[in-house]
Amino acid sequence: MDVLLLSRLQFAAATAFHFLFVPLTLGLSVLIAVMETRYVQTGEEIHLKMTRFWGKVFLINFAMGVVTGITLEFQFGTNWSRYSEFMGDIFGSLLAIEALGFFFLESILIGVWIFGWNKISKRTHALVMWLIAFASTGSAVWILTANAWMQHPVGYVIRNGRAELESFADVALNKFAILMFFHTVAAAYVLSAFFVMGVSAYHLLKNRHVAFFMKSFRMALVLGLIFSFFLVVEGHLHGSDLAKTQPTKLAAMESHWETTRRAPIYLFSFPDEQNERNMVQIGPIPGLLSLLAFHSTEAEVKGLKDFPPDERPPVFIVSASFKLMVALGFYFALATLVGFILRNRLPEKRWYLRIMLYSIPLPYIAAELGWTLAEVGRQPWIVYGLMKTADAVSPIAVSQVALSLTAFLLVYGVLGAVAYYLIIQHVGKGPA
Repeated sequence: MDVLLLSRLQFAAATAFHFLFVPLTLGLSVLIAVMETRYVQTGEEIHLKMTRFWGKVFLINFAMGVVTGITLEFQFGTNWSRYSEFMGDIFGSLLAIEALGFFFLESILIGVWIFGWNKISKRTHALVMWLIAFASTGSAVWILTANAWMQHPVGYVIRNGRAELESFADVALNKFAILMFFHTVAAAYVLSAFFVMGVSAYHLLKNRHVAFFMKSFRMALVLGLIFSFFLVVEGHLHGSDLAKTQPTKLAAMESHWETTRRAPIYLFSFPDEQNERNMVQIGPIPGLLSLLAFHSTEAEVKGLKDFPPDERPPVFIVSASFKLMVALGFYFALATLVGFILRNRLPEKRWYLRIMLYSIPLPYIAAELGWTLAEVGRQPWIVYGLMKTADAVSPIAVSQVALSLTAFLLVYGVLGAVAYYLIIQHVGKGPA
């Protein structure tokens, strides 16, 4: 293995692990803010218990998100120094806004929330959690804007052999960034909702703390229902934008080889990249890809053969990630819709509770598939159409990256085991 592959594996491992914790932090901050607001409004002790119970899960996730996020940023200097040198004027400014503004704000507010019980008023304490949710979301805005710039670079000029910022407004208001933000945050809300519903289902199946977990389940159900259906609509808009900004990724997602009008979508296809065709393709729906990409069944959609082989992403990985993610997205919408219909009879519908319990890992899988699609689908570019990944890697020895990758895997493995042990222990016991 060479430095490029090892560096990519290291960044992929760090990113995938980091994103096991970030979505739950984003979604739980909103749910906890709602729970604490209900406590302020009603004075009911059950809402206070809900705030404290789910708040502990939030704090464990936040701690792990911080630890894993810091190492990600270091890699831009250690493994991707050529990228940092070429793009640092743009990329660095976005990361600085996130770290110096929203991350520090979130950290300070979390300290106030932890130690502020009985020291500040109930109303102010609840407001602090809303501000934490705002700061968490603000961090996501700038991180995703930085990533979206790599997907669709705008607002820059090439000067003195490097990309320099020309229009901050163009970067901040990049349409790709806006779509990416809504898609990622909505996915985080769905993940958080399924986590809360799954844990609640576990206790309802055991007939423990029924009132507590019925309220938790219903509150999460509303969030999950709204954003599951939102993702279906937003996902279509995102796909349509890809047709203009990243046509190679769109073609790889659908294993679409030939440029055609009335381009179909296949219910199932298995690509054969060596021979530039699909070995298996079942259930064509004529014109659907054209309709989804360009809002017309007669539109022409570029195929992979229109692009040089060395500028195409790995088709199987991209296509499989996309199709599995979409299938899970429709499952989430269906599961929450059924839950809404059964919301007043949950304890009797044990089959549904079991389904929701076993569904806890699925949004995590969907989120990881989404990032696989976004990052692998951009290859071979680290900045789409501007800089290739092979040109961005640091000039370091293979042994150095191999050592750091091994260390990452070992340390992250231990941290992950400890974090999930704490979470499972906490949620398994139920509210004190």
